[in-house]
Amino acid sequence: MILCPPSTEHPRGNQCQRLQGQVVKMSGSDQERPQFLFVKALASRGRLEAVTQQMGYHPQYLDSFLKMQHYLLHMDGPLPFACRHYIAIMAAARHQCWYLVNLHMLQFLRVGGDPQWLRGLDFIPPKLRNLNEINKILAHRPWLISKEHIEKLLKISEQSWSLAELVHAVVLVAHYHALASFVFGCGCEQEWLDGRSILKSTLPGNQCFCESASGNSCNLELLHINRKRSLDSCVELESLRERIQRIHLETEGREETRPPPQDREEDFDGEIVRATDLSCYVQDPNFGYQDFARRDEEQTQIFRVQDYSWEDHGFSLVNRLYSDVGHLLDEKFRTVDSLQSNAMARRQGCESSVFKRGIWNYIHCMFGIRYDDYDYAEVNHFLERMLKVYIKTVTCYPEKTNPEMFSRFWKQFKHGEKVHVNLLILEARMQAELLYALQAITQYMIS
Repeated sequence: MILCPPSTEHPRGNQCQRLQGQVVKMSGSDQERPQFLFVKALASRGRLEAVTQQMGYHPQYLDSFLKMQHYLLHMDGPLPFACRHYIAIMAAARHQCWYLVNLHMLQFLRVGGDPQWLRGLDFIPPKLRNLNEINKILAHRPWLISKEHIEKLLKISEQSWSLAELVHAVVLVAHYHALASFVFGCGCEQEWLDGRSILKSTLPGNQCFCESASGNSCNLELLHINRKRSLDSCVELESLRERIQRIHLETEGREETRPPPQDREEDFDGEIVRATDLSCYVQDPNFGYQDFARRDEEQTQIFRVQDYSWEDHGFSLVNRLYSDVGHLLDEKFRTVDSLQSNAMARRQGCESSVFKRGIWNYIHCMFGIRYDDYDYAEVNHFLERMLKVYIKTVTCYPEKTNPEMFSRFWKQFKHGEKVHVNLLILEARMQAELLYALQAITQYMIS
């Protein structure tokens, strides 16, 4: 077993998040919904994360995203809570996503995770470390995953995984790989590195986002709950920092015989113990995306959706092994497909559904997934070259996305439309990874 404390406590952040004058603007009846979602997110986690702010341009999607992520991390499931956050760290580190790694380092400690694990993969249980190979493959070349990788994890031993645990882990890994693409694509990563982080306890400006979104104050009952949690959180954070200091002192003598631990920054005046080097969470760092067309064709065939699809195969397998997650994932896929993109499509002279399908199928094509009923000439016809470059970079090499790309790609896009494109990238990439992993699990089960 993975020895993680099965804690059900989920302490919250330390104050109502103050923003730098950035307000997500909605019109008409749409204003109340994002306000409610923001207040709910604020009350449940104690802060309004940058990802939540960006997704707030599309409140219907934000609702389904928050439900699914909450279920993955905080509801009953096969994996202990601390392990869930550590898997999120492992997945985000493959793309050097400081934003997500530091966010889940804090959450890992808050649910009772062993601070020693934050020293890197060499300090975690072998069972959890064995997941690294699948994490690496799904992050960069998911077409390489096979039933042999699944069999290796499930074979009977002290370090074996159950099918339910593995499905939970695979969904987490795919979720955080795809979310890393969104974080880089929308500029959240750069804001964090520039010091405008949602993880810091103080920020310039003094306007509460919940007030500015609609001109009204936050729900008093929710904020009262949040303030109470904030006091508890301050006490707990101090305790966590003391634990880290104590472990450092206890292991200081033994460290001389080990490679020096990776740097971390313990900010006792701020909010979080920060990673300053993510290499300790990554093995084989040179393994990255390779164009599917350059693969070894004898070993890897094109993945045809007609043979294995989310609707006909993946959905039922996930739901059977990890109850209700299949429904939540399916709702999220359907929601992003239902978002309106009429203005973007009109600029290209096509229907909204044609434009969205072009982006979705282009992303799947980069991972070797093909639809027999689709004319791929439409991709070049409806997607401009610079938009395709942006999509491929955010999908395959998110860590190479620079801050200017979001503001410069397809300048006629409005901000909310650019977020919409990044939501399509997030969901298409996640589904691609899931299709390969779930197909490998299915092949193992029937072999």
